[in-house]
Amino acid sequence: MARKSDTPGTPAIDHEAIRELAKLLDETGLTEIAVERGGVSIRVARHSGAAISRGRAAETAPPATVASAPLPVDPAQHPGVVASPMVGTAYLAPEPGARPFVEVGTVVKTGESLMIIEAMKTMNQIPAPRPGTVIQILVDDGQPVEYGQPLMIIE
Repeated sequence: MARKSDTPGTPAIDHEAIRELAKLLDETGLTEIAVERGGVSIRVARHSGAAISRGRAAETAPPATVASAPLPVDPAQHPGVVASPMVGTAYLAPEPGARPFVEVGTVVKTGESLMIIEAMKTMNQIPAPRPGTVIQILVDDGQPVEYGQPLMIIE
């Protein structure tokens, strides 16, 4: 991984390895990755683009009045949030090309399948914890998810 360095005993930065790790971050949806080989370690992380996009929007948007729009609610704080019970890969349909289990506007009953999370080659169905209507789906098909990450909102 390391290239020859001008300073003896100090490996040079392997820019190609960093590019490959950054590409892997994009492909997998991860936020951080680290590797170590031969005593050389490389860590690549990305920050959420939400803060950047909000900052740019504030710079270009005209000033808003206080009563113009309600503040967006953090999905994790919503009372109807369905959080991931495990780390894995979320699938919105039972198989590739099939119709999703639910869509925005679908009325669900307690225990009805919302999606599948694959963890360690095991497909785990995620049931609806309560009856209601799916108002928001917060993950994409095939997206890696973390424990506790908001998946959907049911009201």
